[in-house]
Amino acid sequence: MDETLEPMEHLTVSQSWALVRSVPIGRLAVVVDGRPEIFPLNHVVDRGTIVFRTAEGTKLAGTIGQQVAYEVDGVEGGGTVAWSVVIKGEAHEVARLHESIESLELPLFPWHRGPKPRIIRIDPEEVQGRRFTVTLTRDRTPAPHASEE
Repeated sequence: MDETLEPMEHLTVSQSWALVRSVPIGRLAVVVDGRPEIFPLNHVVDRGTIVFRTAEGTKLAGTIGQQVAYEVDGVEGGGTVAWSVVIKGEAHEVARLHESIESLELPLFPWHRGPKPRIIRIDPEEVQGRRFTVTLTRDRTPAPHASEE
């Protein structure tokens, strides 16, 4: 192992949530009919959960009452440090009237113009975050990892 490589930093749950709050976009991973599906979507953090809006379709079918994963990532330090947070848990539709009203007041604005009347909340069971230095080539572009060559 190359001793000059900086180790990956495992983030605390609190650090991970702070990073998730700092960006509005992530990727939702679900399984539908035995096949994995990934959807980019915008979210908001509300009381230690992830909330997003959607319409009828594959995304909705793969979330309600199901185990899902949600990933958010980004870069810091002018692109020299990257981070990734993965949240795993059960998703459910916000159905109680008072919770629906509160959720509609959240600053959540879907990118797509179509109606997104269904509100989904992911209750986390596991939150894992990592931060690491990005390896750069001479022209300052990310270097491919050995497993990618």
